Amino acid sequence: MELKIPLLIIVLFSCNLVNSRREPSPKLKNVVPITKGQIFPKPQNQVTFDNRNILNKKNFHFEYSKESQVCDVISIAFNRYYKIIFGSQYLRNMNDVPSQLKSDASSLNRLLVNVHEPCEEYPSLESDESYTLEISTGLASLESKTLWGALRGLESFSQLVVELDDGSLSVNNTLVNDFPRFNHRGILLDTSRHYIRPSILKVHLDAMEANKMNVFHWHIVDDQSFPYVSYTYPELSKMGAYNPYTHVYTSQDVKEIIEYARLRGIRVVAEFDSPGHTESWGKGVPILTNCYDGEKPTNEFGPIDPTKNLTYSFLKTFVKELTQVFPDKYLHLGGDEVDFSCWESNPAITDFMKEKGYGKNYSKLEEYYMQNLLDIVNEVSPKTGYIIWQEVVDNNVVVKPDTVVEVWKDPWPEEMAMVTNLGYRALLSTCWYLNYISYGDDWIKYYNCEPMDFKGTDEQKSLVIGGEACMWGEYVDGSNVISRTWPRASAVAERLWSAQNVTSVRDAQGRIEEQRCRMLKRGIKAEPFNGSGHCEYEVEN
Repeated sequence: MELKIPLLIIVLFSCNLVNSRREPSPKLKNVVPITKGQIFPKPQNQVTFDNRNILNKKNFHFEYSKESQVCDVISIAFNRYYKIIFGSQYLRNMNDVPSQLKSDASSLNRLLVNVHEPCEEYPSLESDESYTLEISTGLASLESKTLWGALRGLESFSQLVVELDDGSLSVNNTLVNDFPRFNHRGILLDTSRHYIRPSILKVHLDAMEANKMNVFHWHIVDDQSFPYVSYTYPELSKMGAYNPYTHVYTSQDVKEIIEYARLRGIRVVAEFDSPGHTESWGKGVPILTNCYDGEKPTNEFGPIDPTKNLTYSFLKTFVKELTQVFPDKYLHLGGDEVDFSCWESNPAITDFMKEKGYGKNYSKLEEYYMQNLLDIVNEVSPKTGYIIWQEVVDNNVVVKPDTVVEVWKDPWPEEMAMVTNLGYRALLSTCWYLNYISYGDDWIKYYNCEPMDFKGTDEQKSLVIGGEACMWGEYVDGSNVISRTWPRASAVAERLWSAQNVTSVRDAQGRIEEQRCRMLKRGIKAEPFNGSGHCEYEVEN
């Protein structure tokens, strides 16, 4: 006898099965109260008074003091920050506000900027970003040693300006003495796994400026694609890019990104990782290791072949180009995750190992390659410094004393202690891999990571120059890279800028929520990250 069960019962039963396999819902939280007019990241010192000043779009302007250096970066920033403060589509027309509603406030018509030291063309690791911002009744001034400090002060001033319920723009009397805790506050974006258009990279740089981050670590190429258009080896992108016409960064694109970053006080540190992560390189230049199965080549390729003369003649020309295209003192040379299996299979490399007396220690072959690469950098551009991933030092490669080592593997406290004990400067990125996502307030784990939490002397701790948040590109492209990176990277920004004792998650919640809304107002599609909440500004597609 056939048993017939009503369709509705089957559907309901199926839904119950699905629900029974769901993870428990997180405990419901109250809406996080959002702050208003709080500087982010939190300044080193700030005093705020009740007196407030009204800013009027028609009357307010930025200007230099008579003693100030006049710098193109700051002059352009005046126009940019004027638009940030007054040009939002969300602002109501202040001229329509009844005058009696503003009678208890003074009028602030200008911010006077004084840059003490001569203008620099590009920011550097040693740049001074300190500033003093003073807003008193009817008068505001910004003092800084360098133009880069003035940029950070302009950002803080823009964040202090808030829209009141009556539609007016107001800023309280405030005194700020501020400077970053670390000089290197970076974000890595990977543009090889997925191509990211220059226009979106510029939005990312806008977000970095809003959060006072100052290093764009451009992981521009990798195994998957080679989108960088080289003028010495154009076949690299012609053969190695996803599309050599639409998914590449031309010389003009690179210049525009570097200039866009410069105007925001952001260094562009390009990474060309080798000898591993180079599959796309070999499509244009025959420098990779041919893998073998027994005595037969497999037509598969592994890392760069350290035994070929062609490898080093190529690198000498290519590295010289990179030092000319990217103006920052530092190149990131990579050196991580080298798979030895292909080297081990290749008979020519086996013979080379015997000649060198390396036996079967393939880390010595990696050391041989990296040492040659570093020597090439020193030869073609003696003033160029380099950043390397931790494996290079782990494998005992001898590097210059001013080398910067980026730590990305656990246990990172032991690695930071080892690197600094060797006398090298260190960057931390291990606990700030933003590409690993989870449901809920995952920004808190980034906020709680403290770069100084390792055993070492004061001298060792002084060698920690900062850190980087990393957004690897396997699962991000132009459609989601901004929202996935921001405002989660804001947690890292505060850890790297603010004082070491700024650790309260509860205190940070409202401020970082305001920072997210601030970015939305500027057209940066920062995602919700703090649970339930509400911004006055909603970004449309």
